Amino acid sequence: MGNDIHDFWQTHPCGAELVGDLTGTSRQQYVDFFNRYDSYRYTKEAHILKNLDRIDWRGKRVLEIGLGQGADAEQIIKRGGTYSGVDLTEESVSRTQMRLLLKGLSFETIEHADALSLPFEDQTFDIVFSHGVLHHIPEVARAQTEIARVLKPSGRLIAMLYAKRSLNYLLSIAVVRRAGLAALYRTGLKPGGIYGNHLDNARKMGLRRYLSMDNFIHVSTDGPFNPFSKVYGRREIEEDFCAFEVVEMRREFMHAPPLPVGWLPLASVLGWHLWVTLRPRI
Repeated sequence: MGNDIHDFWQTHPCGAELVGDLTGTSRQQYVDFFNRYDSYRYTKEAHILKNLDRIDWRGKRVLEIGLGQGADAEQIIKRGGTYSGVDLTEESVSRTQMRLLLKGLSFETIEHADALSLPFEDQTFDIVFSHGVLHHIPEVARAQTEIARVLKPSGRLIAMLYAKRSLNYLLSIAVVRRAGLAALYRTGLKPGGIYGNHLDNARKMGLRRYLSMDNFIHVSTDGPFNPFSKVYGRREIEEDFCAFEVVEMRREFMHAPPLPVGWLPLASVLGWHLWVTLRPRI
C-alpha cells in the first residue's frame, strides 16, 4: 500500500491537473504555473486563507506534512512561521523548493520523508500543519505518534481531514455517485475520461465490491486511482489520534460533486473539510 500511495501522488501532484500542469522547467513556466495554481486554489477554497489567518504563526517553528505545490508553505512563511516541510514524494519536495527559491522565501529544511518516520528530534516544533494529507495515510496511528514526538508539549497539530458528516460523504459519495455508476455500468456504454476509468475499475473488481463504501471512499475523493482515503468525525479522530486531545473542530467548504451545492450556506454544518486543532496529551 505504501508504494501505491507514493506512486499515485508522485504522478498526480496535488491539484496540478486542475490548472494545467507544468509544461517545462524554465523560471517563467514555474512562476506562471504557481500563479495559476494559487489563483485556482484560493478562489475555489477561500476558507484556507481565512483559516491560516486565524493561526498565530509568528516566531513559531512549523512543520508541514504533505507539501502539494508549496502554496500553503508560502503563506505560512509570509505570516511569520519558521518553516520546515516533508513529503512522501520527490516531486512535491522539488516543486516546493523551487517555489520558495523563486519567491525569495527562507526556510529551515524541506525533505523527502515519510510521516511514519519524521527526521527530527523530539519536541522540535510549535505547530505541525497538514492540509488534506493525514486522511490518505493507512497507518495514521503511527504517524500521529511521530507527530506527537516532534511537537513541543505546548504545541498544536492543525489538520484538515475529510468530514464524515458532510453532504459530500452522506449524499454525493454514498448515494448519488454510486447509483449513477451502477446505472452506467448496466448500460454497457464505454465513456472516456473519469467515468470510463471508474467503469474499467468496476469491471475488473466487480461492481458490488467496487461500490462497497470501504472501497468507494478511496476512488471518490481524489480520482478513480486514488489508493486510500478516510473520512472523519470526532469519534474517528479520537480513535486514530489517541496521543492528542481535540481543542477545536470546524467544518468548511460546501463541495459535493456532481451536485451544485457550493452556493448553500451550510458549510459550517455539512462542509467537506474538517479543520481540527489537537494538542498532545501530557
